[in-house]
Amino acid sequence: MTHPVYINRIAAFLPGEPVDNEHMEQVLGQVGERPSRARRLVLRRNGIRQRYYVLDPQTGVPRWTNAELTAEAVRGLTGTEVDLADIEVLACGTTMADQLAPGHGVMVHGELGNPGCEVVSLAGICAAGVAALKYAWMSVLSGQHGNAVATGSENASTLMAARNFATENAARVAALEEHPEIAFEKDFLRWMLSDGAGAMLLQDRPNATGLSLRIDWIDIHSYADRLPVCMYAGGDKDADGRFVPWRHYSSLEAALAQSAFALKQDVRLLNDQVVEVSAGHGLRDTLTRHPLSATEIDWFLPHYSSQFFRQPLYDKLAECGLEIPFERWFTNLPEVGNVGSASPYLMLEALFNGAGRLRAGQRVLCYVPESGRFSSAFMHFTVVEA
Repeated sequence: MTHPVYINRIAAFLPGEPVDNEHMEQVLGQVGERPSRARRLVLRRNGIRQRYYVLDPQTGVPRWTNAELTAEAVRGLTGTEVDLADIEVLACGTTMADQLAPGHGVMVHGELGNPGCEVVSLAGICAAGVAALKYAWMSVLSGQHGNAVATGSENASTLMAARNFATENAARVAALEEHPEIAFEKDFLRWMLSDGAGAMLLQDRPNATGLSLRIDWIDIHSYADRLPVCMYAGGDKDADGRFVPWRHYSSLEAALAQSAFALKQDVRLLNDQVVEVSAGHGLRDTLTRHPLSATEIDWFLPHYSSQFFRQPLYDKLAECGLEIPFERWFTNLPEVGNVGSASPYLMLEALFNGAGRLRAGQRVLCYVPESGRFSSAFMHFTVVEA
């Protein structure tokens, strides 16, 4: 027997003050002897106006860990009706935890200090937060628990700091001008990724007052069976394109010397496949299980890393028979940047807590692609009122 599950609270935590495009290099640090020439090229195309960093703007020292960011978001869920002591399940998703082991979830639990509960860590990249939400949803859906908390979080700026990057050369900047998709390597990641965390409280009953989001379904599909690794850290590709994990290097020093721990992107593979696979194949597979029409969707929340993908995504949705007009799209990418696994949480938080945006009966479709080894996630919610 299954039970309806409702998202009753959503909270976000964005560290520090917003950093605009003109000041981000001051926080991340300058690579080489002169300001980045690639920065403006990347920012002009990704549409991001500001973002948040855990790094102290004066010293560059991190002020929060990933676990601390996540704990702050979870604390934002509590209030008169819900206390930390009431949490039955804590499901945490992130791209990279603060440590190799133990899991991210138990570190968050330790930061919160709430009484013992079921804790699970979900790994991945952008879809990790969706996986955490699905675990939390299934825990309540099955009747095993009356509530669950799901989170998505990132602290990418600690990887994007100048000390982790080599100096740009003129040839590379020229290539960025001619082929903007090349910006989706380290340069793109450096000028786009942001820090932050989001959390959701799921319960087996809707809010006593106000609105809730009923979770209708969550679909996650991997296409790793047909495509190689695209976005990765902790290894690198050899001359044959085979992924070599850092533990297979001759030594830790050798892995460090070859930047095995830097976050990388296979630009050509991304440009060729991300929209077709994550939106095209992903939506077609989802529609076979959950038939939808564009007229039924009141809000479409797409997680994309850059405005560069906005029109191609629209075209692919139309090709699949789900042409949703732009006026029904909602994103806060310009205000918060790409926060990876936290991005769907931050979008839903802004929509859910934004006064007057949602009305009972409206239907919300959320799309979250992942280029790690190409996955696609779609989530469908219905707005309900007490």
